[in-house]
Amino acid sequence: MSEAPQKMVTYKDAGVDVDAGNAFVKGISAMVRSTFTKGVVDNFGGFGGLFRLDTSRYRKPCLVSGTDGVGTKLKIAQMMDKHDTVGIDLVAMCVNDVLVLGAEPLFFLDYLACGKLASIKNLDIIAGITEGCRQAGAALIGGETAEMPDFYPDGEYDLAGFVVGVVDEDRVINGSTIIPGDVIVALPSSGVHSNGYSLVRKLILTHHGKTLDWVPEGFDVPIGEVLLTPTRIYVKSVLAVLEKVAVRGMVHVTGGGLTENIPRILPSNVNARVEVASLPTLPVFDLLQKLGNLPFEEMAKTFNLGCGYLFVLPKDEVDTALEILRQRGEAPVVIGSIVAGEGVVEYG
Repeated sequence: MSEAPQKMVTYKDAGVDVDAGNAFVKGISAMVRSTFTKGVVDNFGGFGGLFRLDTSRYRKPCLVSGTDGVGTKLKIAQMMDKHDTVGIDLVAMCVNDVLVLGAEPLFFLDYLACGKLASIKNLDIIAGITEGCRQAGAALIGGETAEMPDFYPDGEYDLAGFVVGVVDEDRVINGSTIIPGDVIVALPSSGVHSNGYSLVRKLILTHHGKTLDWVPEGFDVPIGEVLLTPTRIYVKSVLAVLEKVAVRGMVHVTGGGLTENIPRILPSNVNARVEVASLPTLPVFDLLQKLGNLPFEEMAKTFNLGCGYLFVLPKDEVDTALEILRQRGEAPVVIGSIVAGEGVVEYG
């Protein structure tokens, strides 16, 4: 006797819909192309992104790369079913990092992984990424969308981003020229940005049993909206300063807060003295400190405390930098200075 024919089992039966993936790529074409800059060689949908570097602008061009994600802020987005801002966070976390070295972001790539593409607001996610790229002046020239059934539950996803920028090798900013007497200037953050959300969620949702629609005293909107405020992208303001000012060091204040990030650029013979009273802190940080009964030292090594990006400037360049930044709509704040020391942050 012959065996009965077995039912065909396809890739789609296993949870991966190739046709849906192809349709998604076609659907985002207009959004992606809206980020294209002069250097892009259009190869949308190909196996790699092409970018033509304008070498006439640089004497010794040095490529600068960076990669990052959004962390557990994605949990907040998924709980609120609001997905159009985390893409901005993704771009911001990457481009602000390469900016610290003086690099202009050139192009960006994204990685979106999920259990089932149809179960997530994928167009909202990409809309955020393209908005971030436009703010940064970086072209979105490639990406990967991965359906991974049994790995991610339906409705959940993860994001990773990758950026390449360029700077003249003799204009790389690494903090090596920082000396006592230099001044620290901060550009304010928009809030928690994209770091510390494991602690934020524990304090609000677990420790105090609140929901994301809770409106704390003194706030006008639910805490979930406050927490989803996207990370600021500082590229255009910072590049404007670099054109005119001899910046000695810069810091993107991310995970580890002021305490851990500033020493990354300090020579071993100086300290950064931060005046606590000068920090442009925000109500959300006061709330988190109260909810966790956290000492200042713990806050300062976890959160940005209202300072998203820092410059270290020669004293005689401060006024020029402040004027440029204010002309671009920024609200820069002098928060401290460089003193003799051993490469750490001290608070006054």
